Amino acid sequence: MILEHAILPVIPGREAAFEAAFAQARGLIASMPGFVDLRLSRSIESPNEYLLLVQWESVEAHERGFRGSPEYERWRELLHHFYEPFPVVEHFAEVARA
Repeated sequence: MILEHAILPVIPGREAAFEAAFAQARGLIASMPGFVDLRLSRSIESPNEYLLLVQWESVEAHERGFRGSPEYERWRELLHHFYEPFPVVEHFAEVARA
């Protein structure tokens, strides 16, 4: 399993609109082959920042599968205009668990 990690810096004052758009967008990503799970959390200290964690079966399922799909184009239309600056996305492989 691969964990995709992104801090989403939403433009202050646009949080409610972002959350509404994300509610529409999450079904797009959840329908993709290789998708396992998704979690979106909002920062307590910086309420305009969100932590997106997505589990994928592989990096390729995310990078080639989702990002190369028509669903990703719709995802972009729904969400990308909320970010300033644009988030950095990284992939992690688990090395320990308690």
